Amino acid sequence: MSPVMESAKGFVLGAVAGGTLGATEVPVNRVMQEIISGARLKPVMSGIKSIGALGLGALLGTTALVTSMTLVVTGVTVAASVALFLLRWRKSEGWAAAGLAAALTATSSGAALGTVIEKLSTSYGMVSLLWALGVFTVLKLLMHFFVKYTFTEREFCGSITDATKSERARLLAWEVDLRQRAALELEKRIEMKQPEEDGLSAWEAQRREREEMKRQQRKAVELETQQRTSRRQLLKAVAKYMELLAFSGIPMTVTAFVTAGFGMFGFGDYRFVFVVLLVVVLGMSFWLMSSRRLNFWMLMGCMGMFATFAVSVLTVHAGQEVAGVSVRMRLAGRNISKENISIRMNRAASVQALSAGFFVSEVCQVGLGAAVGGPVAREAGGKVVLWASVSAAAVLSTVEVSSQMLGVGGKAGALLGAAGAAGVSLGGAAAVAVKSDSWGGTIGTTAGMIFGLLMFRKCDIVNTGLQICVAYLFAMTKLY
Repeated sequence: MSPVMESAKGFVLGAVAGGTLGATEVPVNRVMQEIISGARLKPVMSGIKSIGALGLGALLGTTALVTSMTLVVTGVTVAASVALFLLRWRKSEGWAAAGLAAALTATSSGAALGTVIEKLSTSYGMVSLLWALGVFTVLKLLMHFFVKYTFTEREFCGSITDATKSERARLLAWEVDLRQRAALELEKRIEMKQPEEDGLSAWEAQRREREEMKRQQRKAVELETQQRTSRRQLLKAVAKYMELLAFSGIPMTVTAFVTAGFGMFGFGDYRFVFVVLLVVVLGMSFWLMSSRRLNFWMLMGCMGMFATFAVSVLTVHAGQEVAGVSVRMRLAGRNISKENISIRMNRAASVQALSAGFFVSEVCQVGLGAAVGGPVAREAGGKVVLWASVSAAAVLSTVEVSSQMLGVGGKAGALLGAAGAAGVSLGGAAAVAVKSDSWGGTIGTTAGMIFGLLMFRKCDIVNTGLQICVAYLFAMTKLY
């Protein structure tokens, strides 16, 4: 392929991937407006009174990130299970069906989790999310150990499928039959004293048949070895992603418990809580990053803690901005009651907490999706980008059709699943760009990604650049 054609092909793939992720922006913003402008904001505003603005930001940030990680791990686990099932039937192209199953599972899981979060927050207040996070952390640990001792390599890789057994039996019967016919041909030739030319033609036919038989035997051995390797890699991926789900949320959950705990005991508005939160984040990050064996879940845990910390700071900052504006308005002669100022501060902080929580969860979905799409695209090529985009489009259409049935919380969670599928497409495009033989292909693919993202956004260069950098970073990350 010429450099010009490679650049054009890369640009198309990048535009498809970027456009897929950009298409999720409109429905996500629509859901955000429904939450902010409606009565669903009241539980969030009342949560500030019970756990403070800093605690609310930490709680919503942790909830958003844990939900995003759960969706990705659920999708990967289902995809690996489908791929293992198809490998038992000798389906070498089963990754497309596995990817579609993963997208649908992540979407349905997101809808379920979003509905649960909405019900808990509206019925029992924001503090109920804190206890739900604690219970979910314990359940994830139990699930991790269950999968670790259930999805064993011996069970899935050591077993010989029925198709493999039948293929071995067929080749063995063919070999025995060929030997018997060769022996009979030799006896017949000795008894009948056939001419030398007839014997040579018969031996030539048997030689060709033996070569064909050996070729099929080699092919069967290679296929069985490839299947065993694929099973081993799939099981390893499931184990690593379950480890990510079980342990990466613990640092964020601890941070949310510490910060919200101070707020529940009436210390939410004190400045020293911010110092305690910063010490907790830095201490746990130093402990995790200084580990002798740095795992992917440790890196994600640290990134999640700093993202939670950022959401908390932005939440407090939004309320302080309103307070500063109110002070200036008072100095200008406008009379504003303290109650009105407090309501405005709580509303601004709640809106900022929700917006920042949505943003970090979307970036998390893009990153973890790219961590899935990158390694797959390095083997399967641009097909991954196209199929992931088709899956994301199917998910968006399904969510749009069933929006009335899902509700706001379910629709928000389902859209996170669509963002994960779009992240797989974007990560696949990033892997194709890095794998390209020329700089033209790399630049063309990157330009296509930027073009596709900006098609659905109003020249949001900062967010576009951030998501592309995240896609490249996670697409090149080797999880296992």
